[in-house]
Amino acid sequence: MPFVELPVVWIVIIDIIAWAVIHMAISYLTLSMPDHWFEHDRLVCKIRPWEKGGRLWQRYFRVKSWKGLIPDGTVIMGAGYNKKQLHGRDTKSLINFIKESRRAELTHWLSILPAGFFFIWNPFWAGIIMILYAFSLNIPIIIAQRYNRGRLEPLVSLKKQGSS
Repeated sequence: MPFVELPVVWIVIIDIIAWAVIHMAISYLTLSMPDHWFEHDRLVCKIRPWEKGGRLWQRYFRVKSWKGLIPDGTVIMGAGYNKKQLHGRDTKSLINFIKESRRAELTHWLSILPAGFFFIWNPFWAGIIMILYAFSLNIPIIIAQRYNRGRLEPLVSLKKQGSS
């Protein structure tokens, strides 16, 4: 039972508006964070050895076959770094791509967290749908970011070793 009883039409309208505001606010928040915060892997964005340089994501989720279908939020926001393709193959371009991939991953992890608030005005079953929505929208993008970074980070390390 929700804390606030509303007609279904209003619930749907509020859900749509709430998600739009949440997505935009979190995107704005992470775009406002200083670039140097994303220079190194931290906590949730750290690529783990079991990911095998991104190969795990390709093996089990076939990332290469669908990652191109993901729209880049920078187009919607009108700001940020477009991650649809590399902006160059030089070390600096790859490092920038990796930093922005970390920013995007954090954005999508943070976008999952507010799903629980939807239980305030949604019936229980709709609250569950909101949680499923949050995961189904954000997890594929997180996987794509981790796949890309898992492949690019070793390449950057090799380029840095070669230039020293």
